[in-house]
Amino acid sequence: MVTLAVAAVGASALVALPAAAQQPIGLGPVPITFHMRDDNGKWFDSGLNLFGDQSLAVAEMPRLGTLGGLTTGGELTSLLNSDLGGALGNLVRNVAGQVPVLGSLGGDLWKALNLDSTLSTVQSIGAANPKALPSALKATGLLGQFAQALSALPADQPVNLNSLPVGVDLQGALNDLAKFAVKGPPVTVNFVVDPNESTGARDPMGLIAPEGAQGFPYDNPSGAFFGERSVQLTEPGLYAFTDMVTPYMLGAVVVDDPLTIGLDFGKASMVNSRNLVVPTNSDIVNRLVNTFFNITNPNNWQQFKADSENSFDAIQPPVPILQYDAAGNPVLIPNLDAYFDKKFSYPKTLSKGNQLPATPGVGEVWIDTEVEEWAGKKAVGSATKVNVENWTVDRKIGAPSINMNNPHNMWTDKDYKYLYQTEWFSNKVDVFDRETGQFVRQTQVGQNPAHVMTETGSDKLVIGINAGNEIVELAPGATSVLRKISVSPTGEVRHPHAHWTSSDGKTVVTPNVLTNNASVIDMPTGTVRTEPTGQFPIASSMTPDSSKFYTADFLGETITCVSLAANACVDNGEKVHSKTIDLWANYSPQDGPKAGAPFGGLTIQLPVSPDGNAMLAANVLSQTVTVVDPRTDKVVKDLPCTAGCHGINFGAKKGGGYYAYVSNKFSNVMQIIDVDPNGDGNISDAKVAGQLTLDGTASTKMDGSIAAKAGYGGQGVLPIPLVYNGWVQQNQGTWRESLTCRQLNPLDQSAC
Repeated sequence: MVTLAVAAVGASALVALPAAAQQPIGLGPVPITFHMRDDNGKWFDSGLNLFGDQSLAVAEMPRLGTLGGLTTGGELTSLLNSDLGGALGNLVRNVAGQVPVLGSLGGDLWKALNLDSTLSTVQSIGAANPKALPSALKATGLLGQFAQALSALPADQPVNLNSLPVGVDLQGALNDLAKFAVKGPPVTVNFVVDPNESTGARDPMGLIAPEGAQGFPYDNPSGAFFGERSVQLTEPGLYAFTDMVTPYMLGAVVVDDPLTIGLDFGKASMVNSRNLVVPTNSDIVNRLVNTFFNITNPNNWQQFKADSENSFDAIQPPVPILQYDAAGNPVLIPNLDAYFDKKFSYPKTLSKGNQLPATPGVGEVWIDTEVEEWAGKKAVGSATKVNVENWTVDRKIGAPSINMNNPHNMWTDKDYKYLYQTEWFSNKVDVFDRETGQFVRQTQVGQNPAHVMTETGSDKLVIGINAGNEIVELAPGATSVLRKISVSPTGEVRHPHAHWTSSDGKTVVTPNVLTNNASVIDMPTGTVRTEPTGQFPIASSMTPDSSKFYTADFLGETITCVSLAANACVDNGEKVHSKTIDLWANYSPQDGPKAGAPFGGLTIQLPVSPDGNAMLAANVLSQTVTVVDPRTDKVVKDLPCTAGCHGINFGAKKGGGYYAYVSNKFSNVMQIIDVDPNGDGNISDAKVAGQLTLDGTASTKMDGSIAAKAGYGGQGVLPIPLVYNGWVQQNQGTWRESLTCRQLNPLDQSAC
């Protein structure tokens, strides 16, 4: 039986459930509880399994004066149409591309629209209060007329309830009944971070909440924790949460008012991005909800076939949703799955997974396939090596012997002897022999280490402690911790994520997700200064001359440029200290993106090319890579990526120029981007040059066997040989011989 986390308050006592239907149900004082786990797809585990999704909970808003409530397994599954899923999901279109009308779905329309639940509430109010009986009888009759009116409408078409006379009358009758059943106490949601379930600390925050909800935007200024935190949900509507340490982890609660039609999203949503307040029937709310189901349900991760196209059809719950449009009209979405199929063009055709560039790369690229599941290993993740000279998946390091836990980002030493690998959900950095894949050593550095780079010259390692407040410097080879430097001179918790190290090794920049700023650290002295950024900066990069740095403002939907010394950012041709690059210049949160124009959102990694001519930024929300010209700090164009577009780094292209390798968390491919195909310095012709599946093959060398999710979870990207200024000059021997003069001297054209 599908399980569900539900909170409800009624006048009656909890009815015991049969043993077969035991489930985490909150009634009265019992809250919804999210267990924040490491397991794939259970990052916010409510106990629900809705068509493969385990990160959603539903609460019925307490109305004092109603009898009963959602107290049986049958009522719970009916509320989310899981008992009708076969009849309501993946509706087949006719030859004209139209979906069936609601009255022809074969299931009970009353149940499909949740009218049975509304009727039960109406009748219970009438039975509990004789004064409410006339209104209850009126509403009962109108519910039947309403179902009849909707039966002739398409299943994927939103319905403006104010455009239907019976819809207006029904809402009036339900509002009259609400006077006899006033709202009760708020719904409690607990977040549990148990070391037995999550080896990494967590820090939940609110992403979406109904307008007027008390305590939102919700966050926890004390930082990541083990233990339990709680939040009260005071208004009906949609609430969504993420983890500030690992922001692809998502959970959601729909607080439903039993005296409305469909599951309530509320009249307007507060979106924790740019302080947005938007109608719930807006593009940004629906786009975020679609992204939620595509991330939290592993059945919705994109599976590319190496040698052929195939169809991808995301699974969305076929439930009725009540939203409101910009004019304040109530809008009923009769079937969310059918509506999203139309809005987001499902099913989609996935291209052939292996599309190999005509010109090879130089050396190899390592991709952290962070969610691959391995036999005999509790934790997930591996490091996948691709030979970019023949485009083969050459090796995978799953490291079952040490239970390597969510490998997130990598770097290497100046001699390319070692592969340095962070364990994001743990507290360790692992060292492997790069050529053989053999485990060498492990060093504890602090909770949730995210990124690692070396300092040029000294070859020391710098690791950012994501759930903490510091960077850690290690001796070459990661043999020991040399020192720890706080990124917060004022003492507040900052949660540094994807840092960048300057070409001379003297400056480190950390983007601080908790405080909307960046720390600029002078490594020789350990002193720190702070620069403001956009909202939730999650990754950083520098120009090759180390004159300025950039941050990807994950929730700000911007890129921030900041000068490291003299004014170096460019604003309309003028040099300025800092500049904000707007990735939503062509996007309306209400109406959606402008056709044919660049659009980015939920941006993560954003490296600058070694020659300083291009910057690429990976966008989760739009599934695009934004191409920016660092010489003008303007957006040039965007390019497509796939689900969960995340990591990017530059490697050498054979014969000259650069490839950028793009990883994707929720598909099993990487993209290869050529930022300047003809080498003329004009990046307007930047293009996706190829694509490669990251599944292992019969010839892939491995230290174990993959049990599930082969090729998935692409996050950190490490091309070897290193081609960034400061590191490229350290190449020796055959690595040096494999590069052109321009690649060895990316800033000094006179040397060639």
